[in-house]
This record gives sequence, C-alpha cells and structure tokens, in this order.
Amino acid sequence: MANNADPEAARRYYDLVDDEDYEGLLGLFSSDVVYERPGQPPIEGLADMEAFYETGRPLEAGEHTVFDVIADDDTVAVRGRFEGVQDGEEVAFGFADFHEFDDEGFIARRYTYTDRDTV
Repeated sequence: MANNADPEAARRYYDLVDDEDYEGLLGLFSSDVVYERPGQPPIEGLADMEAFYETGRPLEAGEHTVFDVIADDDTVAVRGRFEGVQDGEEVAFGFADFHEFDDEGFIARRYTYTDRDTV
C-alpha cells in the first residue's frame, strides 16, 4: 500500500462543504471517485458527485465539527458532528467518514456513516 493518505485534504473537505465551495471540493476527488453511503446507491464519477452536491444533497446549510482525523496508508478516517438544516428542519448528528486516496493524491473512494437512520 502506498503511504499517500492526506489528512489535511480530508480536513479541508469539510470546510469546502460548509462554504458551499463545490468547485474546490470537487478538486479533491479523482475523476472516477466512488462515494458510498448506507442504504443509498453509490455516487460514481465526478459528474455524479457534482450533481449530488449541487442539487441532490439532502442536507442544506450547516457546519461540520471535526473531532478526530487519523491517517494510515492510503486512508484518512474522520469523526465529527454535523449541525444544520435538512428538509427545513434543524438536525444534529455524529458521523464517521473514510477517505481513500489514490496514487496521485486524490480521494478515490469515500464512505460515510452517521448515527441517524437516514440522511
């Protein structure tokens, strides 16, 4: 395994999401990225990722608080909390994300888990 995990890029992801800087955010991902979320079909490729963040993301305005960032080999694990708006209602929940980096330093796979039944 390559030792190419980039904890700063993983941490930057949350700032970019919160700032709704989707152009900057998409620059973190490989062109063939796969984003997996429990109970939902995977998002595959940058075009689908862009569509998700522009129009398909169920979370509206909000803020991520990152508690832990741990890097090992090609993966960065992040634990945190999100507080914001979903479907017009205030929400708050914990999350754990895993970002797998490719040889070029882009996020090639992303996995999200939350302590909510649906997000």
